Amino acid sequence: MKITRRNMLATTGALALGAAFHTRAAAAEFTYKFANNLPPDHPVNVKLKTAADNILQETGGRLQINLFPSGQLGNDTETLSQLRSGATEFFSLSPLILSTLAPNAAISGMGFAFPDYDTVWRAMDGKLGAYTRAQIEKKGIVPMEKIWDNGFRQITSSSKTINTPDDLKGFKIRVPPSPLWQSLFNAFGAAPVTINAAEMYTALSTGIADGQENALNVVEAFKLFEVQKYCAMTSHMWDGFWLLANKNAWEALPEDVREITSKNFNDQVDSQRKVIAELNTSLRDTLTKRGMTFTDPDNAAFREKLSKSGFYGEWRKKFGEEAWGILEEAVGARLG
Repeated sequence: MKITRRNMLATTGALALGAAFHTRAAAAEFTYKFANNLPPDHPVNVKLKTAADNILQETGGRLQINLFPSGQLGNDTETLSQLRSGATEFFSLSPLILSTLAPNAAISGMGFAFPDYDTVWRAMDGKLGAYTRAQIEKKGIVPMEKIWDNGFRQITSSSKTINTPDDLKGFKIRVPPSPLWQSLFNAFGAAPVTINAAEMYTALSTGIADGQENALNVVEAFKLFEVQKYCAMTSHMWDGFWLLANKNAWEALPEDVREITSKNFNDQVDSQRKVIAELNTSLRDTLTKRGMTFTDPDNAAFREKLSKSGFYGEWRKKFGEEAWGILEEAVGARLG
């Protein structure tokens, strides 16, 4: 290859990125990979880097955790398979995508279940979170104690504003690979298209999908404002990230190393949640300046549409009375 200043700079940049996310240790007893689909500068990866550095120090260099952001090891579906096989030791993932393995893990993503963050954390740090972790553990995966935040999800579009449920009829909307996501938008009469995060921008820019739904921090991080003009603040679903470990890899760690590792991951939770909540609030102004137009639909109309379509009744049967009871204990009788 011809050496030019441009490719030298590109190589230097790539090496700098690698150095930032791969902590060096002289002779770590355990060297584990931590994968996700988020950009390196996303708050999740910033906090994970802090946790990994602290773990390396507090274990005396015994456990080195290297971060692989931006889907470097594969898309969510592929990386979940790697986590199960042990090819990847750690992975952060939405419970709704995790539901392709552990179906009831999706209970926290029920449409319009949570009215606010106080209700979210009361549920997820309480009985609902404990129930979900138990469902994950049955599949041979170890979740950390506390779930990290992604935020309330909003609907964006390249072609029109979304103000009422009728505006979603026939609307080609990108959704992640999860039955609950597909079911929710089918109930609105939309045309959901299942696409992994790595292919989301391309799908929107080429018209495979006309819109998508995500928390505003994801719209910013993936530069979706370049291919989406409108954003409806529906807050139709809250979503988070479970920090997951391969069971064999986790149990291979000495007990004191496991304690240090889980402690440091959980120590980052409060600050990570605070950063995401503030970011999802402030980004409305930022994205408006980037050219997006925001609307504030009547969320009650969307929830009523789901109720009349039989959506809640269908998922109550699928999740079962135990899971549904725990959800309603946290959020009240809002659903159905």
